[in-house]
Amino acid sequence: MKRALITGITGQDGSHLAELLLDKGYEVHGIIRRSSSFNTSRIDHVYQDPHAPGCRLFLHYGDLNDASSLNYLLRKLRPDEIYNLGAQSHVKVSFDVPEYTGEVTGLGATRLLEAARELGLTDARIYQASSSEMFGASPPPQSEATPFYPRSPYGCAKVYAYWMGVNYREAYGLHVSNGILFNHEGPRRGETFVTRKVTRAASRIKLGLQEKLYLGNLDARRDWGYAKDYVEAMWLMLQQPRGGDYVVATGEAHTVRELCEAAFGHVGLDYREFVELDPRYLRPTEVDALLGDPSKAARELGWRPRTTFAELVRIMMESDLALAERERRAGAGPAVSRHG
Repeated sequence: MKRALITGITGQDGSHLAELLLDKGYEVHGIIRRSSSFNTSRIDHVYQDPHAPGCRLFLHYGDLNDASSLNYLLRKLRPDEIYNLGAQSHVKVSFDVPEYTGEVTGLGATRLLEAARELGLTDARIYQASSSEMFGASPPPQSEATPFYPRSPYGCAKVYAYWMGVNYREAYGLHVSNGILFNHEGPRRGETFVTRKVTRAASRIKLGLQEKLYLGNLDARRDWGYAKDYVEAMWLMLQQPRGGDYVVATGEAHTVRELCEAAFGHVGLDYREFVELDPRYLRPTEVDALLGDPSKAARELGWRPRTTFAELVRIMMESDLALAERERRAGAGPAVSRHG
């Protein structure tokens, strides 16, 4: 039985990846940060009592800011595969907390790589979650050969982590792969990310729980795919004989305006009547267009996206409509900008 360790297991990607690995027969270990409130809702449906016979999912306290906890867990578990998905991953927030973003998103990856090197985990295969935000201002389409030009502290931190992954692969022979994932969404996406803000607001407005949605740049273009499809690409990278770097994307871009039109249109509404611009949501430096070229992933990994943009919006809208209906039955009152 293969053993995998996932940082960020309680996030959108971590929960989908845990499902995938459990389905493939893995023993899965996840690192979670200590909190006074439970934050495991995305994995509650696959959580198993560690005392139950045949349990294959285990959670451990640790932090990418704490090298000692990472060293301890790697020494104790000696995993076959390590997936580093943990990060401060909100681009707009990274402008507000740039030092923290660099500490977790950039140096956190280094701590994990160094722990693997120090412990001699030369047979372990390591996945580093890279991001399309590393390309930033580089014109689309963006491939593995496109120069990085990050436009946010988050993008800068991801570029650092990317090159550290390459360095540990070339200097120490570690099996490290960088997955340069373009925007990937779904019902488990955090509510402060634009896709989920839009589908949550459209659903709540339809049911009378919200009046307006406030957004920033409606003309930004993004290559949006389904997170459940993308975690399969992560796994495929670690099944290759050598580590490598891969763009994972749909090869199709849409504007935030098109996203609003599709989401509100799903419930028979015109987004123009409900969406307003709030300059507070504009970034100091904008990324105008991200469009990935996933041809290398298709050629070497055999990976292709299965979910279209229209289908992704439908999946998210149906999930958020069900959530809004539960809120309405529970007596939630109207909110003007709760999810703005």
